[in-house]
Amino acid sequence: MNNAMEYVETHLSEAIDYDQVARIACCSTYHFQRMFSFITNVTLAEYVRRRRLTLAAFELQNTGVKVIDIALKYGYESPEAFSRAFKKMHGVAPMSARDKGVSLKAYPRLSFHISVRGDVEMNYKIEEKQGLVMFGVSTLVNADGENPFVEIPKFWEKCISDGTVNRIRAAAGLGGHGQIHAVLYNNQGEKFSYMIGYFLPQSGLLVGFEKLQIPPQTYAIFTTGINPDGQNDIHGLWKRIWGEWFPSSNYEFANGTELEMTYDRGNGMYEMEVWIPVVKKSES
Repeated sequence: MNNAMEYVETHLSEAIDYDQVARIACCSTYHFQRMFSFITNVTLAEYVRRRRLTLAAFELQNTGVKVIDIALKYGYESPEAFSRAFKKMHGVAPMSARDKGVSLKAYPRLSFHISVRGDVEMNYKIEEKQGLVMFGVSTLVNADGENPFVEIPKFWEKCISDGTVNRIRAAAGLGGHGQIHAVLYNNQGEKFSYMIGYFLPQSGLLVGFEKLQIPPQTYAIFTTGINPDGQNDIHGLWKRIWGEWFPSSNYEFANGTELEMTYDRGNGMYEMEVWIPVVKKSES
């Protein structure tokens, strides 16, 4: 990871090859970008943007280089585009960075250190699953940083309030309080699709729902444990999977469909699982 950051740092004034960054870290491009985002709470592209604008501010303060030359150096096609990005981050226009006493922001270079965390265990299992067919409703989610943890709960709130969740339960034959699931798929880097739904019943697909075919896959399955309603920390589980388990495991993300499964364990107790498609690193 540190070698990957060294590559990024030495190429901030050039086009950065994200595939090469991932190769240095010994994993796929998608896996590296996903892991980076969960560990640091910022996407790799946003980190690069912040570092470039940090260095640009230093140069504006300490040299007489023209704004247009600094803009081109750090990958901006025009002074206007550079000025907009600079002002969004620093709060002032590029030329104002040379004023005495002006306040600017600086994002330091990232480095990674081994941290031994043995206080909380992670319960997981590796299982091969047959193909699944799901149905439900979906939305596009912005994959950057914390956005999924904001947009997904809002989507659930909307589907609960407008009756969609109850319609899914009815179509699946679950009753008024049956637990339904969610699927993350079609990841395009910046966005992915998120479906709220359930397994397709034998009666087939009803009007108003989408169908999703999921091929056979090996999954790493993680659990929140069994907790009272509302106390399963699915947000924290996702962060630990990508921030702790993947970096220390012999598995890599297989770039397939992910699932969030919810189970009613009775007496007001619930369990949530995250299913992530994986492949052994030696096989990837």
